[in-house]
Amino acid sequence: MLFTSEIFDMYQRYAAYKKWKFEVLEYFPSEIGGLRHAVASIAGAEAYKYMKFEGGVHRVQRVPKTEKQGRIHTSTMTVAVLPQPTEMRLQISPKDLRIETKRASGAGGQHVNTTDSAVRIVHIPTGIVSECQQERSQIRNKEKAMQMLCAKLYNAKLEEETKKRNSARKIQIGTKGRSEKIRTYNFPQDRITDHRISRSVHHVESFMLGEEMLDEMIQTLREYADYESLLEIISENEKKNSS
Repeated sequence: MLFTSEIFDMYQRYAAYKKWKFEVLEYFPSEIGGLRHAVASIAGAEAYKYMKFEGGVHRVQRVPKTEKQGRIHTSTMTVAVLPQPTEMRLQISPKDLRIETKRASGAGGQHVNTTDSAVRIVHIPTGIVSECQQERSQIRNKEKAMQMLCAKLYNAKLEEETKKRNSARKIQIGTKGRSEKIRTYNFPQDRITDHRISRSVHHVESFMLGEEMLDEMIQTLREYADYESLLEIISENEKKNSS
């Protein structure tokens, strides 16, 4: 949960490094410290083209401060990166939506309302649900919940099309989904390994600043994905020419 918070902060700093807009849509801290779950919207030049390579399982290996025997603990957190569709690319009928309001829940304090400001939207045909209680305003929460719902619906549509299109051979970096272990952050060895391209770099703390080192890793992933796509085009052309 501490690692989840650190990764979230890394992306917030990365957005600032790339001069993108970073807006927190949901943020649920853990009662024992760290972060349980969060959702953010990132907008800016080519934001999705970069961030899509961060989707998947991130693994951390380190000795926790509470560990007295010096044993290395392993834990994971999952990142899902969804493109935000434009209104032209995704049409949602109001009659397909069920919108519910409720009181915001939480551990107490300033973020919990006494009014029905939390919003839950259900897309009836698919059963996909989106909730938001981050804002005090019901109108603002509804806007954010709708934004998240659109992204979820668009992603489901993309995944369906991708399954139809993908060949069995293609590795498809960035599209394997949430279950793929993509990167390990090994603190005792001060090493980050990206398993998709078998590339390791050192200086974990510098990497997690979300600046040049993270940007270089993502650039390498983009180049490899472009190379992979080129191989796919060549292979398809060869099949056409031989048939």
